[in-house]
Amino acid sequence: MILPPRRTRSDPNRFSDCQRAIEDELVALLTEATEAGWDKDEVLAAIVDVADNTALALQDNSLLSEETELRRFRRKKPGE
Repeated sequence: MILPPRRTRSDPNRFSDCQRAIEDELVALLTEATEAGWDKDEVLAAIVDVADNTALALQDNSLLSEETELRRFRRKKPGE
C-alpha cells in the first residue's frame, strides 16, 4: 500500500517522502521479477527506462492536450 502525501507540493521534504512511500512496492516488483527469472540489473534498468518513457509520454500527452485546447479556442467565433 502506498501512503498518500503528508506535505504540500512546496515542501522540500515531499520528494523524499514520495520515495519512501513507493520504495516497498518497488522492492516487491524487483523481487517478483527476479523470482520470475530476470536478473536484478536488467530489472532495475527496465524500471528506469519505463519510468523515463512514461514521463515523456505524459509530457507529450500534456502538450497534445494543450494544442487541442488552443485549436478549439482559435476555432470559436466571437459570441459563441
